[in-house]
Amino acid sequence: MSLKAIAINCTLKSGTSETSSTDEMIEVLAKAFADKGVELTETVRVASLDIKPGVSSDEGEGDAWPALRAKILEHDILIFGGPIWMGQIGSVAKRVLERMDAFLSETDDQGRMPSYGKVAVAAIVGNEDGAHFSSAQLFQSLNDTGWTIPAVAASYWVGEAMGSVDFKDLDETPEKVLKTAKMVAGNAAHLAGLLKQSPYPG
Repeated sequence: MSLKAIAINCTLKSGTSETSSTDEMIEVLAKAFADKGVELTETVRVASLDIKPGVSSDEGEGDAWPALRAKILEHDILIFGGPIWMGQIGSVAKRVLERMDAFLSETDDQGRMPSYGKVAVAAIVGNEDGAHFSSAQLFQSLNDTGWTIPAVAASYWVGEAMGSVDFKDLDETPEKVLKTAKMVAGNAAHLAGLLKQSPYPG
């Protein structure tokens, strides 16, 4: 069965010319997903788009969310990537979650949101504590808006508090990160395949 994934990078860096540590973690997951036969079609740098504040699926002229929303929903798996800031997920990630709130009122005849049957995982990086809290924030919000979260759904790395070394600066990816990414990809691909064959009844 063919499965497709899309990644959103919620780094605070708007320029796509500069690689972020979130890009590097997404790449780790992309390789793990490829080993499971899942194609990562694209990584979107959210901060480079004009995603308007709000809780609807279209906030009017110039809003880049409707196109990104449509693109995300064309895929089976969402890799939701972002950095830790002040011990929690960053503001760009929160804006995406706020826009997904519209899913709650966009149900079909069986009460299913647009994200039903689709799987979401997290890619989190930072130089401070907060990986578990950030993934908890993400997963609760994503689950509320209809996404399915597999077992072991977060691949993360946290450096020394107030340190100067970022994930992208490491000479090699830590073995624990690679092992976790493999589990994330395997579980997500398995679950996405099951849901594609047998959707939620609503």
